[in-house]
Amino acid sequence: MTTRIFIDGAAGTTGLEIRDRLAGREEFELIVLSDDRRKDEDARRDALHAADIGILCLPDGAARDAVALVEGADTRIIDASSAHRVAKGWTYGFPELIGHDAIAEAQFVSNPGCYPTGFLALVAPLIKAAVLPAEWPYTVNAVSGYSGGGNALIDRFDDDQTIAFRAYGLALTHKHLPEMKAYAGLTNEPVFSPSVVPAHRGMLVDVPLPLSAMPGATSAAFLESALTGHYAGSGVVHVHAHSQPPAEMLVKQGAEPWDGLGLHVFTSEDGAQARLIAMLDNLGKGASGAAIQNLNIMCGLPETTGLRL
Repeated sequence: MTTRIFIDGAAGTTGLEIRDRLAGREEFELIVLSDDRRKDEDARRDALHAADIGILCLPDGAARDAVALVEGADTRIIDASSAHRVAKGWTYGFPELIGHDAIAEAQFVSNPGCYPTGFLALVAPLIKAAVLPAEWPYTVNAVSGYSGGGNALIDRFDDDQTIAFRAYGLALTHKHLPEMKAYAGLTNEPVFSPSVVPAHRGMLVDVPLPLSAMPGATSAAFLESALTGHYAGSGVVHVHAHSQPPAEMLVKQGAEPWDGLGLHVFTSEDGAQARLIAMLDNLGKGASGAAIQNLNIMCGLPETTGLRL
């Protein structure tokens, strides 16, 4: 028996990737609206009610409206927007942190943001294990490919070849901050410094740690060991061991799609400082790949089916 899927917002960057990844998978039947009907509210309502699972690839306001359209149906939802990430009644779609069973049993699943995926993967297990302090004022330095900004930012980078680096979030507010605080168990929101480079996809999330100044903090080796233990057996998240740090880590133009998540712990020679770095594809584990992983779990399929690892 196939599972009926409707992607609401299938013309956007994330929606197109999900649709391409599901094409040819016999476990699923895609409900597709013609271009002249994909924004028609009645057509969308009918499609959402006919689907077993709806995947929302919409702006936040439109995602909330889509959930309202589902009222009265048993349709399960995966929301790729940020509208419901800390909302009551929604399960946060990060199986390695929240638990696979919680997602398998949920009706409403909210995909994590791309930047929070890297930050939480690094920090949340360590705070939960009391290896790092919850009350520390953490900082997050992150760089992403421009596809994370959607079609408008893609067009801007494609049209203006002079852009070499874009720093934003300069008002110290960002829609990702509530989920970063909530699911890491932080006392305060971190200082978040996001930026964009002229590469289509790819992301580095860097959390610097002044270990010698942090109360109760331990060695970088112990941090790495704790992360390795937490993700043991994961087919998606890999903690890399380094006898020597690499000279550099790169976000490359033209990178191939990837749904994995690589975690790294680097330390100064005297052990006083460390940097936790996550590498991922903002369109992979940061968006479409995460939706496919959650879809697999919700359907009782092996979670890595169809993933690019």
